[in-house]
Amino acid sequence: MSYESTAQPIKIGYLFDFLLPEFYPQEMRDDLTRPFDLVFNDGVSQGVIDRPVEIVYREVEGLPKGTVKAVIDAYGELVDEGCLVVFGPHITENAVPLREAIEERFRVPAINVCGSDDWLGEWTFAFPQGSMTDEPIFWADLLAKGSHAQVGVVVEKSLVGESYLKSFRNAARRKGIRIVAEAQVAQTAQDVGQAIRTLHEAKPSALVHCGFGFGIVFINPALAELNWDPPRFTCTAFQNAWINPIMWQAFMGWTGIDQYDEANAVGQRFLDQFEAAYGRRPQYCVPVVNHDVANTLLHAFADAHPLSPRGVKEALERVKMLPAAAGAPGTRVSLGKWTRRAWMGAGYLVARRLDADGVNSHLVDRFGEE
Repeated sequence: MSYESTAQPIKIGYLFDFLLPEFYPQEMRDDLTRPFDLVFNDGVSQGVIDRPVEIVYREVEGLPKGTVKAVIDAYGELVDEGCLVVFGPHITENAVPLREAIEERFRVPAINVCGSDDWLGEWTFAFPQGSMTDEPIFWADLLAKGSHAQVGVVVEKSLVGESYLKSFRNAARRKGIRIVAEAQVAQTAQDVGQAIRTLHEAKPSALVHCGFGFGIVFINPALAELNWDPPRFTCTAFQNAWINPIMWQAFMGWTGIDQYDEANAVGQRFLDQFEAAYGRRPQYCVPVVNHDVANTLLHAFADAHPLSPRGVKEALERVKMLPAAAGAPGTRVSLGKWTRRAWMGAGYLVARRLDADGVNSHLVDRFGEE
C-alpha cells in the first residue's frame, strides 16, 4: 500500500476503574469493546472516517475498593500513549477528583457514564447511566404510582449514597412521600442486619436503596430473617446484577433503574448487527450504551479539524440529535458548548426487574410516561 493511502489509527483510551472478577465471563468482557469495534469499522468501510480506530484498554481498581491515585495514573498513561479522548473512569468517586487533574494537567477530553453533575466541565462529558438528580425523581414517581406514602431508605456511606439521598429527600417531599427512617450501610458488602432491623421497626411500606450497589449484597438475606418482603427500589446500581451470580441474587425482587428497552428500534437493529457478527444477542444495557458512545465519537472524529484532543473536544460539542440505542424509543444524543450530558429526553431511563433465570430482565415502567 502506498504512503499516501495509509494513516496511523486514531487512539481512544478505555479506562475501566473497577477490576472485574476473574470469573467474569469472557463474552461479557467482550461486550465492553465490541460495540466500539462494530461502529468504528462501519465508519471506516462507509467512508465516515479515513483511518482505523485503536482502543487502548486499562483496567484498574479505583474506589470504592481501590484508590483514586490508581485511576489518575492510568489516565496519564493513556494520554502519554497518544489517546485523543478517554472513555472513563465511570465511578463517581473516581471521576469527580479526576476532573481537576484533567483540567489542570491533561487537557484531553473524557466521556464517562457516571451520574454526578460534578463531573461535567470543559473537558468532561457524560452519558450518565442514570443520574443522582434524575433517578430519585423516578423513584418518587414509582412509589407514588404504587401508593407508597411512607418509605425507608438504605444509604451507602459514600459520595454516591449521600448524593442520591439529598435528591431523594426533595423528590419525596414534592410527591407527598414521607421518609420514616434512614439507615446507613458500608459501600462494600458487609453486615447490614441492624440497619434493616431499624428500617423494619419504622414500618415503611417500601424501601429505597441509595448507593453504588455493593452495599446491597446482604439486604435480601436480612429481609428474609425478618420474614419481610417489602417493595424495594434501587438506582442504576441495578446494572451491577450482570457482574456475577452473587450480585444477581442481591438484586432479585428489586425494581431498578436501567437503560435497556427492547422497544427501542435503534437498539434492536444494533443487536441484530451484533448477533450477526458475534453469534450472541446481549440484551442488557452495556452494548447499547457503548454503541451510543462509539457513535458519538465516530461523528466527532469525522468532524475534528485537526485530530487533536482540543479538536475532538470541540467536535463533540457539535454532535446533535443522534438516534440513541439506549433508553426508551425516541431517546437522542446531543451535546453542545454548554451541554455535557448526552442523552436527551426523560426516557433515557427505564425501570426493570430481574428474572429468576439469572440472565434476563423485564420492563416495569418508563420515565415520563404518566
